[in-house]
Amino acid sequence: MAEPVIELQRVTKVYRTGTLAVAALRGITMTIDEGEYVAIMGPSGSGKSTLMHILGCLDVASSGSYHLAGERVGDMDEAALASVRNRHIGFVFQQFNLLPSLSALRNVELPLVYAGASRAERRARAMAALERVGLGDRVQHRPGELSGGQQQRVAIARALVSDPALILADEPTGALDSKSAHDVMALMAELHAAGRTLVLITHAPEVAKEAERTVRIRDGLLVAEEAAAEGALVG
Repeated sequence: MAEPVIELQRVTKVYRTGTLAVAALRGITMTIDEGEYVAIMGPSGSGKSTLMHILGCLDVASSGSYHLAGERVGDMDEAALASVRNRHIGFVFQQFNLLPSLSALRNVELPLVYAGASRAERRARAMAALERVGLGDRVQHRPGELSGGQQQRVAIARALVSDPALILADEPTGALDSKSAHDVMALMAELHAAGRTLVLITHAPEVAKEAERTVRIRDGLLVAEEAAAEGALVG
């Protein structure tokens, strides 16, 4: 049986400022298998952003264990975490995080630059990723020449280009109008149907309902899980 893409065991995160300690996560245990589409929801201050940072190897837990695609990442230093991020995770952010001076093609190539791929391989894979998201005719456009929905598609192509184990999307429709948001979520559904593992961080119920499972976080605790197909509370 394949190892889970994400496996958290009793993960905590405590932020300390002088003598003040704030527990952002208080013992999260969660497993996400290959090919799952999971939404993580929670109100402001619930810990969902902290959890996203740990899942994305942008921060490390205070205690507990985290395995990503079979690798224990909790004890890694910054250089090792950066390597794991580049190899295993494709990020999609609310504000796109595209470099404005670069074309769509060069933005999508960036993860492969860091991975040391050849120029020819970078171009071929970036072109294929942009074709996959429906932007094969916009590869030389810079972000400022694209609509918000198109920019998010470029960001999704960038997330796909290194063939990561996990696509981690943080409020991917938050900066989009309703039509662009619908188009981006349709693309996410296509990626899931093709076997991609997707984790979506959102506060919006209409976005979360597109996932096959919703994990709800409150006060640093996993308080419920809901399977979309049945619409039934399962934990």
